[in-house]
Amino acid sequence: MAELPIPDLPPARCSGRFTISTFLGMEEGGRGPYTPTEGSSCDSVQPTQLSSSTLCTRTFGYNTVDVVPAYEHYANSKGVGDPRKGRPSLADLHSILKPDPGRLRTPVSDLQHSNGLPEAGPEAGLEEAEGEPGRDSEPEPVRFGWVKGVMIRCMLNIWGVILYLRLPWITAQAGIALTWLIILMSVTVTTITGLSISAISTNGKVKSGGTYFLISRSLGPELGGSIGLIFAFANAVAVAMHTVGFAETVRDLLQEHNSLIVDPTNDIRIIGVITVTVLLGISLAGMEWEAKAQILFFLVILVSFINYLVGTVIPATAEKQAKGFFSYRADIFAQNFVPNWRGPEGSFFGLFSIFFPSATGILAGANISGDLKDPAVAIPKGTLMAIFWTTMSYLVLSATIGACVVRDASGSLNDSVAVGSPGCEGLACSFGWNFTACAQQQSCRYGLSNYYQSMSMVSGFGPLITAGIFGATLSSALACLVSAPKVFQCLCKDQLYPLIGFFGKGYGRNSEPIRGYMLTYVIAVGFILIAELNAIAPIISNFFLCSYALINFSCFHASITNSPGWRPSFRYYSKWAALFGAAVSVVIMFLLTWWAALIAFGIVIFLLGYVLYKKPDVNWGSSMQASSYNMALNYSVGLSEVDEHIKNYRPQCLVLTGPPNFRPALVDFVGTFTKNLSLMLCGNVLIGPWKQKMPESRLMADGHTKWLMKRKIKAFYTDVVAEDLRSGVQMLIQAAGLGKMRPNILVLGYKRNWRTASPQSLEDYVGILHDAFDFKYGVCLMRMKEGLNVSRVLQAHVNPTFEAAEHPENGTGSRAAPGTVDPTTLASEQQASTIFQSKQGKKTIDIYWLFDDGGLTLLIPYLLGRKKRWGKCKIRVFVGGQINRMDEERKAIVSLLSKFRLGFHEVHILPDINQKPRPEHIKRFDELIAPFRLNDGFKDEATVNEMRQGCPWKISDEEVDKNRAKSLRQVRLNEILRDYSRDAALIAITPPIGRKGRCPSSLYMAWLETLSQDLRPPIILTRGNQENVLTFYCQ
Repeated sequence: MAELPIPDLPPARCSGRFTISTFLGMEEGGRGPYTPTEGSSCDSVQPTQLSSSTLCTRTFGYNTVDVVPAYEHYANSKGVGDPRKGRPSLADLHSILKPDPGRLRTPVSDLQHSNGLPEAGPEAGLEEAEGEPGRDSEPEPVRFGWVKGVMIRCMLNIWGVILYLRLPWITAQAGIALTWLIILMSVTVTTITGLSISAISTNGKVKSGGTYFLISRSLGPELGGSIGLIFAFANAVAVAMHTVGFAETVRDLLQEHNSLIVDPTNDIRIIGVITVTVLLGISLAGMEWEAKAQILFFLVILVSFINYLVGTVIPATAEKQAKGFFSYRADIFAQNFVPNWRGPEGSFFGLFSIFFPSATGILAGANISGDLKDPAVAIPKGTLMAIFWTTMSYLVLSATIGACVVRDASGSLNDSVAVGSPGCEGLACSFGWNFTACAQQQSCRYGLSNYYQSMSMVSGFGPLITAGIFGATLSSALACLVSAPKVFQCLCKDQLYPLIGFFGKGYGRNSEPIRGYMLTYVIAVGFILIAELNAIAPIISNFFLCSYALINFSCFHASITNSPGWRPSFRYYSKWAALFGAAVSVVIMFLLTWWAALIAFGIVIFLLGYVLYKKPDVNWGSSMQASSYNMALNYSVGLSEVDEHIKNYRPQCLVLTGPPNFRPALVDFVGTFTKNLSLMLCGNVLIGPWKQKMPESRLMADGHTKWLMKRKIKAFYTDVVAEDLRSGVQMLIQAAGLGKMRPNILVLGYKRNWRTASPQSLEDYVGILHDAFDFKYGVCLMRMKEGLNVSRVLQAHVNPTFEAAEHPENGTGSRAAPGTVDPTTLASEQQASTIFQSKQGKKTIDIYWLFDDGGLTLLIPYLLGRKKRWGKCKIRVFVGGQINRMDEERKAIVSLLSKFRLGFHEVHILPDINQKPRPEHIKRFDELIAPFRLNDGFKDEATVNEMRQGCPWKISDEEVDKNRAKSLRQVRLNEILRDYSRDAALIAITPPIGRKGRCPSSLYMAWLETLSQDLRPPIILTRGNQENVLTFYCQ
């Protein structure tokens, strides 16, 4: 905890609490920590000049930089580690406090005495400020509660013409019992979806965007974007569907009175366009007027219900009896309780597919989430109450009309007979009516099974039922007309798809999507003018069902991932019920119209594929991210329980790149053969004091990772801070990886400047190779004629102030000045091209498998040859041998390679490997090691060690003599390489191993230098850890 001295201050009238700027000024004061000032009191309420910038409500009376929990610290929170408004950083509390007004100044001002919440500052968006206590915003947007905003809106969208025109007919077909089962099955799906909506909408602050917002923020932009687009389109077309339903009813009324405007088809178009234009005007007038219109429609529907219920208890007139209405009768209820299937649609699932769309519409409230006072309360409460009351209305209507009206009636007053008349069949005979003739001939015009307007006939006043139909269709059309632009506006703002950003602009205090309204209007008018909605209607229903399925799956997926961020305040949901709801929604899609379901799935998959391809730069903390973590964790732990097997060996590489952008060729080489195959980890050793280098490490890590992603290299980046290069690499070798996902190969660049570099850096470099072998690592050194390090080029073109690396060619350490290159610049810099990014054509990859290292020298070129850019290269294998046994040795190697199934067929034996090299090349080697020789004159070992004290890289005369044959072999191998592989695309060769403690570092580097010098192709010096990485066994 940072404790600061306190200067003499005026009496604190603000509860003895201080601003951070006050603390900074205290460093010059002479008072001790936590010393109270005179007159300080936590209960003081007198005014003070510090009142606008004080932390009165941010501490609890102590003199400390720390603050108490507050709302503004968490508002607009994004990724882990982002700074929060008003909260001191860890450095402010843990490190030495330095005056930095730009970073420490608190944005909190004029705290409200009532609740301690700040006013909405200029940086606070409208969505953050809306509806929260203590915020004084102007003008105040219109916000709705759960009744007006959600329940009434959902009930109006659920009720539709099916309630008035089809439910009595379904009751006649399926009977009251199965009709109730159909209703309850449909409601089960919508209720489960409602519970899932409730859970998702109470798991954090819900903003505008409705269904799209809920799905995209839960499952991610891929599924959310595709559903958002088709859901907005479905709502736009649904406007046309409901408007045409209204227009058809008006057209029928005009036909009854012989008052058609033009003809039946064009009348629908004319009435539909006029109607949708009026609805657009209501929507453009604002959400307040739209809500008033919805309440009017709601009252009309309630009056029509009451009118119907009153009509069922009014004694039936002779006209109504002739049409099959006899008021409540137990025997009518009993007869209508069981099914009586008729016609091609007379089946349970056929009637279910007809009724189910009337149970949908539960998303109408969620779709205007941005216009609700408290969406987390309004959406669950309003949606579930709407489902409950509409379900009750369906059940009551089915039971009451099934108890009042017989299935068949002629409508003729002449069919009345005396009770018990002979030849009369059917239930109506006991009521004095004989409908036997029309029932047998199936020509009855009235009754539940034949007359769709049965509710109007039963009601006390028929025109009120027509008004109810008008209210149901217009309210549904108006709800869809509002929902489509609201959802589409949120989708446009997220910019997941091209060319739609124009429609994301909002106008007015409610940020109304005027452009979205006009687009929806154009789409609706287009489909109204087509006037052929029978084909498109099933697709629209399937789009809505897609949304239900994904909402349920979102709830299930978020629950199953066990993410700590999944904490919905609505607890009455089940992840398994949500999964069941998702599965049933998909099944219902195919039950309704299988071809429409396939079309809906095809569109979703296409849009999903587009977003997956584009990879939008958004991070919403979706359950897919949590699932990825869960899967990675479970698989990593599970992998630790499995013993390793040679067949599953993978080259997992720790690549000492330093900053990866400094050595792109090294990164590309390893990335080529590890991509989608094995682990690649780029390591960087920051050399210097820990306190100085830690800020650089935190600053640059994200930039290096983004640079790798931009280059499409599937690798991790990690760095360590160490006093010297070798100790840092030792840390990486020991600590890198997780479980079985640990590196087993150390890859680094060849140190070209070993002769001119400091002797200690030479000793460290060779020591790193020894450390790798000590830890059972394989080693891979890469040398290119032009070198690997491009930091000097970057220094010239990217940032002239950047300090070049301390070890420019060893592929490891970095002494970059802290803060000289920011992560954004690093990730956006121009990518350097390398040989490993271009196609190699029909060149050769030459492998010099001189020593059996377990097969690693063969495996890496084989993996490289599987890649497209290297696929046309012919792989040649060279091995050492004797001139008198060339055929036998070649056959043996070919047989061994065939058992390994590597596909290497061209094998060359090198019989002249032990010949003496040319004198000029021997002389060049002697000149190479001359500066490093001790020139001790073959003295004894003790004298040599004493002479070599402090310079272990020196080579004694005896070491030169003992290793003479090995040195000449490297010279000869270089001659062979230049003869055979001058034009190869790549050379892979097994290097010699210098015995630790017996081979000075300078001598070993001279061997590597001699072996690989004067060669144009890239050279890979690969040495396994002498354990098999290839096998020809099946187990």
